[in-house]
Amino acid sequence: MDTIVIIDDEDDIRDILAYNLTKEGFKVFTAENGAVGIQICKEEQPDLVILDVMMPGMDGVEVCEALRSSPGLENVLICFLTARNEDYSQIAGLDAGADDYIAKPIKPRVLISRINALLRRKESFNQKTVQEEHLIINREKYTVYKNGEAIHLPKKEFELLALLASRPEIVFERDLILEKVWGTDIVVGDRTIDVHIRKLREKIGDEYIQTVKGIGYKFKNQE
Repeated sequence: MDTIVIIDDEDDIRDILAYNLTKEGFKVFTAENGAVGIQICKEEQPDLVILDVMMPGMDGVEVCEALRSSPGLENVLICFLTARNEDYSQIAGLDAGADDYIAKPIKPRVLISRINALLRRKESFNQKTVQEEHLIINREKYTVYKNGEAIHLPKKEFELLALLASRPEIVFERDLILEKVWGTDIVVGDRTIDVHIRKLREKIGDEYIQTVKGIGYKFKNQE
């Protein structure tokens, strides 16, 4: 049974979501603010967190960043739930490490479909360790080492690197990268991919990721 934590300051939203998710067989916990939600997540180690962006005190982006920096919660699935549709909020949420972004109001069936898709994506993501010359990528432990030194990567940067490294010298088109790393139900643009690629190059070096102009990116074997 998958465990879900709902963090939202609106009682009605929490009650509706908890009712529908419980009915679908999920184990559900709720919190009315970020601080309580973080504590519940630390205690319950959920599979997924549904997180409101606009909350008093800690907002959703701050809560997301706190979860990503908490031992044992670095890889928990996080789905933002918000009434705001501005691009900057969406990009900020994704950069903070969110896996999906859903605008209110949303029908329970749609939310459940998105949650099931996220959980399936998580199950299919784990693969064996990828090792290339001085770079070691462990997809099960979400760790990266270069020349024996650990490199910290936020969740989306790690998933992007692991995806490219899973098939060295194969070009991944931008649409496929978006589908595999961000999912088909979330709207992000080329700029988001480019920003993540730039950050990866800054951390692991320029030699590993090659831009294929007009198509996408590929992971380069080091000889």
